[in-house]
Amino acid sequence: MSLENLSCQKSFGGWHKRYKHRSAVLDCEMVFAVYLPPQAEQGGTLPVLYWLSGLTCTDENFMQKAGAQRLAAELGLIIVAPDTSPRGPQVPADPDGAWDFGLGAGFYLNATQAPWAQHYRMHDYVVHELPQLIEAHFPASQARSISGHSMGGHGALVCALRNPGRYRAVSAFSPISHPMDCPWGEKAFSRYLGEERAKWREWDATVLLETAGERLPLLIDQGDRDDFLETQLKPEALAQAAKAAGHPITLRLQPGYDHSYYFIASFIDDHLRHHAQALK
Repeated sequence: MSLENLSCQKSFGGWHKRYKHRSAVLDCEMVFAVYLPPQAEQGGTLPVLYWLSGLTCTDENFMQKAGAQRLAAELGLIIVAPDTSPRGPQVPADPDGAWDFGLGAGFYLNATQAPWAQHYRMHDYVVHELPQLIEAHFPASQARSISGHSMGGHGALVCALRNPGRYRAVSAFSPISHPMDCPWGEKAFSRYLGEERAKWREWDATVLLETAGERLPLLIDQGDRDDFLETQLKPEALAQAAKAAGHPITLRLQPGYDHSYYFIASFIDDHLRHHAQALK
């Protein structure tokens, strides 16, 4: 697979770069961002943190707003941020132009329903195709971890829980913890997966905890002033499921914080250290 470099900026001794490539899994062109710390120029390979962003985001939001590069440079950690959905004129969008479904809202699952199934296969893209690309073109080892925010937090948890042994650590900010039981998730799942709710269980982190084949500790940060906390995110459901399954979880309800990147930037160092420790 060939890459087209779109931009390159030096940051904390390393490089932030954006690339475009043709995705066979998504049947469209995709853009991703990668931060290469200074150690990437010293030979050998480095561990990789995959970051999944939330609704309406692209590859740019996290890299520009989270302030992760400084500590990633210190820790020798590559960060990869894909887009949040397939893109392009051939990719179907919500016919009503809604912001919470379709373009920018791929939900990191593999759609099974027309017209979405041809392109909306973000799970396979994130878990398989993108790492293969990264490990072929950059000094990236197979030591992988995954994190994300909101819809991306849901994606990170589901990717880790569905693929034991694939990641060494997982964390999330304000994840959509129980999408089967919230408006965002019900809307997306009914269209991408159909109306049979039994099929939805395969993509819900709270449900997947019941039979998880691996006990990766979950680190979750959630602001208590988040406007979506009660209606969409429901971290208490995830915490209850983890307790029932004996799955290790650290759920930190952070007083005064909302759903924004100000919140993410405030605690991103904790998450980077969490991942770096597991990726040694």
